[in-house]
Amino acid sequence: MIELSRSLQAALLAAVALGIVLLAWRGYTRFDKKGELEPRRPGVVRVGVVVALTGASLLALTLVASSGRAKGLAPIGAFFASNTERIAPLVATLIVGGALRLFRARTAADKGRWLSGRWGAKARVGLRVLGAMSLLAALAIVVLWVAVLPIHPTFRWILGGTLFGAGAGYLVAGSRPVRKGLYRALGWWWGALVGVAFGVTATLTARMPVGKGASFNSTDQIIRFTALVSSVVFLFFVLSALLPLALDALERRSFVPHVAARHVRASKSGFLTVISVLSMAGVAVSSCALCSVTSIMGGFGADLKRKILGNNAHMVVDASRPGGFGNWDDKLTQVRVALAPYGGAATPVAAGEAMGSSASNTAGALVRGIDPDTIGQVIDLAKNIEVGSFDYLRDPEKLTSLPPEEIIGRGPGGEPYFKGPDFRQPTDVDPSVRDYLKLQTRVYPGVIIGRELAKSLHVLVGDEVTLLSPMGELGPTGVMPRSRRFRVAAIFYSGMYEYDVTHAYVLMEEAQRFFSLDDKITHIDIRVPDPERVQEVRPAVEAAVAASAALDEAPEGGKPPPQLRVRDWMEMNKNLFSALKLEKIATFIILSIAIAVASFCIVCTLLLMVTEKGKEIAVLKALGASDNAVMRVFMLEGVIIGAIGTIYGVGTALAVCTGLYWFGVRLDPDVYYIDRLPVNVNLSDYAMVAVASMLICTIATIYPARAASRLSPVDGLRYE
Repeated sequence: MIELSRSLQAALLAAVALGIVLLAWRGYTRFDKKGELEPRRPGVVRVGVVVALTGASLLALTLVASSGRAKGLAPIGAFFASNTERIAPLVATLIVGGALRLFRARTAADKGRWLSGRWGAKARVGLRVLGAMSLLAALAIVVLWVAVLPIHPTFRWILGGTLFGAGAGYLVAGSRPVRKGLYRALGWWWGALVGVAFGVTATLTARMPVGKGASFNSTDQIIRFTALVSSVVFLFFVLSALLPLALDALERRSFVPHVAARHVRASKSGFLTVISVLSMAGVAVSSCALCSVTSIMGGFGADLKRKILGNNAHMVVDASRPGGFGNWDDKLTQVRVALAPYGGAATPVAAGEAMGSSASNTAGALVRGIDPDTIGQVIDLAKNIEVGSFDYLRDPEKLTSLPPEEIIGRGPGGEPYFKGPDFRQPTDVDPSVRDYLKLQTRVYPGVIIGRELAKSLHVLVGDEVTLLSPMGELGPTGVMPRSRRFRVAAIFYSGMYEYDVTHAYVLMEEAQRFFSLDDKITHIDIRVPDPERVQEVRPAVEAAVAASAALDEAPEGGKPPPQLRVRDWMEMNKNLFSALKLEKIATFIILSIAIAVASFCIVCTLLLMVTEKGKEIAVLKALGASDNAVMRVFMLEGVIIGAIGTIYGVGTALAVCTGLYWFGVRLDPDVYYIDRLPVNVNLSDYAMVAVASMLICTIATIYPARAASRLSPVDGLRYE
């Protein structure tokens, strides 16, 4: 979910306006020019009655809820909220079961079926009643669900009024003769209305707060979901309106495109039309699935890379053996000089493993001693702090007297925990006594820990934490671990569970004393402006490190200085990102097979059309059409079918994934450890899918087209 710029909003609204105009014009052209009338349609009347009653029920429930007499709706809302996972499958089952019963009752009247005859007629009536009751029950549950949703009443008024007005319009139109083409025009105008809804919801979504500090709001999520669904439906209508225009353009060209477009448009053979539609649908579903999966997998990969690069250095200079290295000031200066032309930054770090202990639990931790003045130039620690303050790490004395309104933690649902009044230092006593009590509170160094580590230790900001170092001193009973008390200065949330459950940050001087490093550090963290071009910066850093290491001299009788090495993030995370890349390639290949399976429908369609159009092919050849022309006709026909499916599939996937990227889908961070579904819309991936789909569909047309070109005029007209 991102914040849309004003230029992007204007371009989006302009495109939506053009689509609405196109659909309105398309609906107007559906009217019969001769003024003929269509007869009454009882089915339209029944649909109008159901839609109008649905809208009226929603309006009535909204009126009851807004009048203050809605005590009975509160338990219903609580029931729906606690049983959402059960109610949704129930509604789907009722809809599918009711539709199947109605379809069975409609088709069972054929001769030879077991529902024929006198008793069969009664059975068909029973099926119709059961089907209608199932659909009405599902509709009633949905209406009641919408009525108790925690959304603004204005949206319910608008939805109920729209349904009531549409139902009344269909009721009036179906009960009297209307101008021919009205119902088809209403379909296109419904698409224009969906476009209006998308424009409104997209505008509202663009004004909603985004970012880490944005709170969860049910109304905002419903508006975002409505914008996403309406964008996909609106795009489907727009593509359907552009399809006849594209076929008209093909028919105005040469002989081959004219005949191919006419074959695609032919509707006299109902079976062939169904097969053609299924072919388009198969290609569309396959290409849509491939594009969507690629975008979501790319989104997870990009989100993982962003979090890794935000919490780790892009390059690390460390020693080849434990214990750290000295004379790091000169090395750090040389590295910063080498990074200056590239705009990079570097900071010293003293790190080690420790065991964190609180009053109630114990957990392992990776303690990193940092320089508070330069650490923000390398990692996003200060940006990721959600509770506490980075200043408390510099000045831990402030932790002994936190104000009562200070937020010291957050609950499972994000609710804040406040410090509250400190009863150990009452305000109604003598100031000298209060100052004496304040002095009795010991000041410990500050430590910044991750959210999951804070949960494991059951600590909040201001609580004491004891760190145990395995590097201890030799005592009578063996090696005694070194321990030291710290006070929690802040809690950060990086979005990576591995970091939030292990990392703890203290001042570098405290870490050097705690791990007995003296004046040494363990590594130098480096950040560059463009992580993808880190290989261009690495040689300069390696040269600077080698030049500074050459000046180090081994002490007499001591160990030689440790050899320094330079590693970048690509090298340190090579296995992870290689696995992600391999998984993406494998998924692309597997889902491409689905497109190949869908192309078999195109083969069947063209073979059946060759069989049905044998006489027409013979006539064309008798009039002078060459074998090559006939072959190109059927190949182009298959390409058109594949192109229609590809455009619908790729377009739908682009609308869905772009909507997810813009408007966002909220996830439970306690389950997935991410609060939004990450989506990466890469146009090159979509273009690759479209090219692969068209290539597969084109190859599938070769055999049927060759079969049509080999048909002899004599064989085609022999039995005519």
